[in-house]
Amino acid sequence: MAPLGGAPRLVLLFSGKRKSGKDFVTEALQSRLGADVCAVLRLSGPLKEQYAQEHGLNFQRLLDASTYKEAFRKDMIRWGEEKRQADPGFFCRKIVEGISQPIWLVSDTRRVSDIQWFREAYGAMTQTVRVVALEHSRQQRGWVFTPGVDDAESECGLDNFGGFDWVIENHGDEQRLEEQLENLIEFIRSRL
Repeated sequence: MAPLGGAPRLVLLFSGKRKSGKDFVTEALQSRLGADVCAVLRLSGPLKEQYAQEHGLNFQRLLDASTYKEAFRKDMIRWGEEKRQADPGFFCRKIVEGISQPIWLVSDTRRVSDIQWFREAYGAMTQTVRVVALEHSRQQRGWVFTPGVDDAESECGLDNFGGFDWVIENHGDEQRLEEQLENLIEFIRSRL
């Protein structure tokens, strides 16, 4: 059963490694389609908000790409896993509440259980998008391998998923990225 909120015409579930460009791609799509048509949803938002409340932390600082967030990342991952084990759809349900735009871009899908939840709730309206970037490109964007983070389920849970509906290559070739975004935008517009 679909949760409360508007019924979307299309739900795109974006996944990829840290610094692959998931946020960049989803924000670029939203800016071209318009915020009235397209909502960017972040599964990490309600997770970070609840974690901040329970641990007396600054929620806004957990949302940015700061060293503040990085200091708590491992414990946030552990805490989030405990919440998901108790209720796999907990964070998915929270992000869709009250969303009225017809296009939903979930910018940080990390687990098979996230994909399963959206597919069960929204069926054929759900598509998966994998954003990939070479390790060198990710390093240029500030990525450094962090044990307990980059080898955790939150980063590796979809590595062997296969069968993504879309794969966006974000290796630093702006023209190639633009071509891929245009193809995806054409598909999105076909669903409006």
